[in-house]
Amino acid sequence: MKKAKTLAADDDMLPEYDFSGAVRGKYYERFRESSNVVVLDPDVSKAFPNAASVNQALRTLASVARRSVGVAHRASSSTRRPNKPMQLKRSAKARRRGPRS
Repeated sequence: MKKAKTLAADDDMLPEYDFSGAVRGKYYERFRESSNVVVLDPDVSKAFPNAASVNQALRTLASVARRSVGVAHRASSSTRRPNKPMQLKRSAKARRRGPRS
């Protein structure tokens, strides 16, 4: 009587899998072009324990950068006249009379 072949616990390959026509690395270049894996230096990786913390920090930094660009843009236009509600108003009758003395 023959013993049945037993699969090892770590062996995921079943006998019915057939890779005789397979090509090794067929999609490797396509994956490499579209992949955006970033390798962090050891000192940076200590500060960020997982991908979620890195993403949160980068989103915060991008938000601050966007806001600071907007503030710098608004500050450069300080030569404009103030809003109309802030200007002193004179009545039409006073304007016809001429300048105040």
